[in-house]
Amino acid sequence: MKQLKNIPLSLLDLVAVREGGTVAEAIATALHTAQHAERLGFTRYWLAEHHNMAGIASSATAVLVGHIAAGTQTMRVGSGGVMLPNHAPLVVAESFGTLATLYPDRIDLGLGRAPGTDPVTMRALRRNRAETEQDFPREVAELQQYLGTPQPGQKVIANPGADTHVPIWLLGSSLFSAQLAAERGLPYAFASHFAPQMLLQALDVYRRNFKPSATLAQPYTMIGVPLVAAPTDEEALYLASSVIQRVHHIVTGKRGLLAPPVEGYVQGMKPHEQAAVQQFLACAVIGGPQTVRNGMEKLLHATQADEMMLVCDLFDPALRLRALDIAMQVARGG
Repeated sequence: MKQLKNIPLSLLDLVAVREGGTVAEAIATALHTAQHAERLGFTRYWLAEHHNMAGIASSATAVLVGHIAAGTQTMRVGSGGVMLPNHAPLVVAESFGTLATLYPDRIDLGLGRAPGTDPVTMRALRRNRAETEQDFPREVAELQQYLGTPQPGQKVIANPGADTHVPIWLLGSSLFSAQLAAERGLPYAFASHFAPQMLLQALDVYRRNFKPSATLAQPYTMIGVPLVAAPTDEEALYLASSVIQRVHHIVTGKRGLLAPPVEGYVQGMKPHEQAAVQQFLACAVIGGPQTVRNGMEKLLHATQADEMMLVCDLFDPALRLRALDIAMQVARGG
């Protein structure tokens, strides 16, 4: 059985734009958070790709990966993930090949199959292209080829990109990417920070069907964990109302900026809305140090994950840093 003290902790950032704040402030907060996470010993810092969402400033994911990598020294930085249906594989290979050249052995490329946006914006990103189920596996293979060693007769070569061998992760919230990651022998990250329903089933499919590759000798899994940590359970629950408001707005179709915490917010929601939010945040760890430790240990026991990627979006950036301090301290047995 895995021990929490030995599990790498990483961080996923959506680069939240806060009420009363600006995109520039959100990006500055992301860099400051990454630098703090690096000092704490976090393994990697990933940025998510979303589009046409006022409260999220991570749409130009590769640009932000470079910005965070430039402002840190040792931590791995990457995408969690690049939504491959939105991009030509060659462009992704050139972008991440350039990043890998600038920051050797520090760049990760997580790939997702969803568009990360609404249908209208999806069409604006890829014009009139209709994505099929067969496209994603083919494009992953194409991307692997561009980032690998060029083969004799290969007519299109990513430059930069070729021979960088940027580590590719597959991200998913269903069984499709779990099966594909297993077939290709790639590491697999499950999006349990927002879609935890199929977590255990997907991990099982991935592990049972895993085929060793030149990339990976044995399965490697990472799970997303929403985190709100504070000195007491009561304060953590209060601070978590910012996250709950965001999720509530998602499920009711009223997306906006990250809002300050509100006392008693959950009690003001309708029962079916409370249920939807609870389902969304089923893997959330919210509380004081002992509650956080218990929650992380429970998730580890259930999933036997190799790594945890925390998602910590508190309204006050200073309290967010404090939450990361608490998480790392309790995970390491402090």
